[in-house]
Amino acid sequence: MTERAEPNRPGLQQVTYAPNAAQAASASLAATEYHVRTGEAVAAVLKRLRHDDQPDLIIGHTGWGGLLFAKDVLPETPVLGYCEYYYNAENSDFDFDPALGPSDSDRMRLRMRNAAQLVTLQAVDAAYTPTRWQHRQYPANVRDRIAICHDGIDTRLCRPDAEATFTLPDGRVLKRGDEVVTFVARDLDPYRGYPQFMRAAALVAQARPDATFVVVGGDGVGYGRPRGDGRLWREVMLEETGLGERMVHIPWLAHADLIRLFQVSAAHVYLSVPFVLSWSLLEAMACGCLVVGSRTAPVQEVVTERRNGLLAPFFDRTALAATIVEALQRQEDYEVLRRAARAMVTAKFELEACLDRQLGLIERLVAQNDFALAEMDGLAAG
Repeated sequence: MTERAEPNRPGLQQVTYAPNAAQAASASLAATEYHVRTGEAVAAVLKRLRHDDQPDLIIGHTGWGGLLFAKDVLPETPVLGYCEYYYNAENSDFDFDPALGPSDSDRMRLRMRNAAQLVTLQAVDAAYTPTRWQHRQYPANVRDRIAICHDGIDTRLCRPDAEATFTLPDGRVLKRGDEVVTFVARDLDPYRGYPQFMRAAALVAQARPDATFVVVGGDGVGYGRPRGDGRLWREVMLEETGLGERMVHIPWLAHADLIRLFQVSAAHVYLSVPFVLSWSLLEAMACGCLVVGSRTAPVQEVVTERRNGLLAPFFDRTALAATIVEALQRQEDYEVLRRAARAMVTAKFELEACLDRQLGLIERLVAQNDFALAEMDGLAAG
């Protein structure tokens, strides 16, 4: 079930719902009221399914309200919650930038944003989250109800290829061994450290005249807030750094092309405030990228300094630039880090193993529910 249907896929039936529009009585309640309206809209669809095609299991996101009333309309159907992110005002993305400290009203709004998620967690039969860092963001009194299971990375598809090439929009062909610096994000915004990367890249460009910078990402707001002046971060940072001719920007890449870009990258820069880890980082590591990451907790869960990658402080452009230069200078020396990066992903995030864990959780929930219903039928018959 979804608000916006995706292109049709074989074997998948899509059902849409639309939350009722309403104005929140308080700014602190805006997210909560939207979550409740979402839960009501989903419950109405589930109610129809109860008569037409009752599901064996419901899997849904705990943070957006869709599962709020699932057990109320389908009490005998097991519900598995996907726990993506629990918002915290301290030691999180919210207060990470010292220049943008949260106000009292921000804290109130943030606390209420978790309300639907906490109510949902009390109702679901089981829950899971992809990483240990995401697990730690949840309150201690609910963590024991949340398993840790990643979606998985296809390491057969995402793999090193010494013969790979990548063709830039202007026709230039990049290959392994070239000084290619890559940066990839859904949108070029501060949450993924785009301004910090660009400022460091300007220093790298001075030190390494042969380096080619390839940035993949859109101009949307992303996870953060829009700029107050209405300008795009890409425009502002190109103007500030003067990297127009050195920087290749590609708004979007097909997945196969993205993998080829990872395969030729000499230094893949991945920065993130304390927030949900990008799956693209793990795909890059599976391709054998030499990662230059930010020294932030979600990144440090998968990148260990000088064991399978390099780390630098998020806000220190000079240190970040020096680390990128080091990666470019020592490509052969750091081949061992590339191999270790792939080995880590294969050991902990390989797709088939992750799918087996997810399917095992699903099968146990369905089996337990079938057993409970059979016992109820036996008691009723007796």
